[in-house]
Amino acid sequence: MSATTAPPVADLLGLARLGTMPALMRQLSGLAGCTTPIRLHGWRTEADAATGQVLHHLESAELPAGHLLVRCGNRRTSRCPSCAETYRRDTFHLITAGLTGGKGTPESVATHPRVFATFTAPSFGPVHNRSASGRCRCGATHPADDPLLGSPLDPERYDYEAAVLWNAHAGKLWARFSIHLRREIAKRAGLTQREFRDHARVSFGKVAEFQKRGAIHFHAVIRLDGPEGDIDRPPAWASAELLTDAIRAATYRTEIPGPYLDGRDHRFAFGTQLDIRPIRSADFTGPVQITERAVAAYIAKYATKGAETATGALDRPVKFLADIAHLDVPEHARRMIRTCWNLGRHPALEELRLRAWAHMLGFRGHFSTKTRRYSTTLGALRDARTAWRRARTLERLHGPDAPAVEETTLVLAHWVYAGTGFTPGESWLAAALQPAPGTEGEPTHA
Repeated sequence: MSATTAPPVADLLGLARLGTMPALMRQLSGLAGCTTPIRLHGWRTEADAATGQVLHHLESAELPAGHLLVRCGNRRTSRCPSCAETYRRDTFHLITAGLTGGKGTPESVATHPRVFATFTAPSFGPVHNRSASGRCRCGATHPADDPLLGSPLDPERYDYEAAVLWNAHAGKLWARFSIHLRREIAKRAGLTQREFRDHARVSFGKVAEFQKRGAIHFHAVIRLDGPEGDIDRPPAWASAELLTDAIRAATYRTEIPGPYLDGRDHRFAFGTQLDIRPIRSADFTGPVQITERAVAAYIAKYATKGAETATGALDRPVKFLADIAHLDVPEHARRMIRTCWNLGRHPALEELRLRAWAHMLGFRGHFSTKTRRYSTTLGALRDARTAWRRARTLERLHGPDAPAVEETTLVLAHWVYAGTGFTPGESWLAAALQPAPGTEGEPTHA
């Protein structure tokens, strides 16, 4: 809803009669644009730990909205653009820290061998595309926004079963690849797998992206460190060229078994399209092939997107089979969703939970993952932001002595879930508080 939408007059009049409109506007502005906040009912008390004196008490019923409103934190742009933007920026900082240092990661990682690699899915049948020649196999030249892009040339011969099962097994395939990668690096260094642990460590950060055809592929920053990870320089034999060669060999070697269904044996491997580019910085000599900032921005962009962005599919689960026929989605996405639903009846596929993940076209993995020593974590970034906001709140409540007050403060709280979203009047007011496009400021990152 936008501020130009006709206001819900009755609801707004009810809010105005309460006489708390200015306070309500301040509470809504504190959500920083979240469109689907979580409503909590309960209380919070701050007391002096030594004397028991109550320093501050908050009752949700006394707040202008009648509840404590908390940002939803959804990573999907289609669900909450504001919270998704925060997630995107956090992912950007996480990936950047693993490339240039910062956020607890030493700056020396910028000198470690690093590559940016893209792993694609295999073909399940020819689809409409924009080839290098500019002409699709169908003979047409598709514009970038053509809804036909990614859809099969012949839907009746497209392998929907394999496409759905590929998505469902993509996470396991990546895990197997990471094992093979360590083996291939050790082989090129003349080491056994056990010896490799004492000489080097592989670190990575990756995101999953849906292609137009609805198949998952992965973008990953892969870094070669010393045995102690980011704090340790890699051995002399480590290089971006060796890492690239090992990634290529491990990719072609990686294969995992799939289910046996209706007389058909499935096996899964990555597609033949593999793109690996060394990441250069000011610490390297030679031509600049791809920069740290460009890589971080590219990965962060896809951390907030799901199947709905690429294929026009859904951003929430399908509850009933009958709903599929009435979904407002392209026919290709509908067939993928229906295939998930049909395959979900097989007892052998029970652990894949295909019906629960039909809206994700079978993919149930995490969209953003990393190894422990790659860099900081999303949780650490959120904690730093929370601490910064709390410090500002304490300063507003207690003045310049807030740090000393916090050290001796006992906090007691009890919150229960009370719902999601705004009332019509709150929604209209929240939309009216949003800045005009292009005038938003950068959020503060602690």
